[in-house]
Amino acid sequence: MTHSQPPFGLLLDVDGPIASPITRKLDIPSIATDLANMANAGIPIAFNTGRSLEFVADVVIPPLREAGLKANARTHSIGEKGGTWASITPTGHGTAHTDPAIGLDPRFVTAMRDLVHDKYADTMFFDETKITMISLEMIPGIAFDDYYPAQAAFNAEALAALAALGLGATLQGIDYPASNGDVTVRIEPTIISTDIELALTGKALGAQRALELFEQDGSIPQTWYTVGDSRSDYGMADWLHQNNYDVTHVDVRPAEGVPTTSYPVRTYEGLVNDASAAALFRELATGQAIIP
Repeated sequence: MTHSQPPFGLLLDVDGPIASPITRKLDIPSIATDLANMANAGIPIAFNTGRSLEFVADVVIPPLREAGLKANARTHSIGEKGGTWASITPTGHGTAHTDPAIGLDPRFVTAMRDLVHDKYADTMFFDETKITMISLEMIPGIAFDDYYPAQAAFNAEALAALAALGLGATLQGIDYPASNGDVTVRIEPTIISTDIELALTGKALGAQRALELFEQDGSIPQTWYTVGDSRSDYGMADWLHQNNYDVTHVDVRPAEGVPTTSYPVRTYEGLVNDASAAALFRELATGQAIIP
């Protein structure tokens, strides 16, 4: 167990900062090298993602292993926006955990699977690896101009299906409450998918799960970097700031809009997605970054 306090910790979204939104793979070798080196030096690192643990095991862990990730590294995966979690080992994940209180109505899950199969199979697919949420992901290679109209049409049908089941939902910041006023489900479009989850999940819950895991394996740094490609990823930094940690958020796709925050936000001019994250990791791994 690590007892000395690390200089900082990392909470990382996966799609965008780690895996390319185009290839859905870890394409920049220095990302794996720098993350493995930092983890081996005692930096706590958690991948806080809407992806399944299976995706992290297939796409993220093998490059880390090849880069020399050690067995005692403090690395964890928080999947499905806090619904699942597991520790990372050099050979994969340890015991996987699922929150039994998190899950969607099985009738709705079946309806969405059938809807994609019947009407949207030419642009998206139903992610069968998810346990607590639904993801309808853009088929790799499809043009964005073809995907986005289909995504918008699907989102409207998903909202109608939830209403038919008497479930309130939120979509793109607008609430559509149930008859009792409750809003229990969130429909969240991303650059390559639509995620549908319970409203109580999210990157803030994922951050909380990560810190709980880090408390079990060592001391907690006061300073954190959070990295993501969407507005929802700011939830990681929000949670840390609200819990009195010093945090800097790195927005790797600032074109979506950088909100006003109570903590610093960094961007890398001319760099987006994994290229932007790679620049940050290189700075941190080589001691060039300015620690707040």
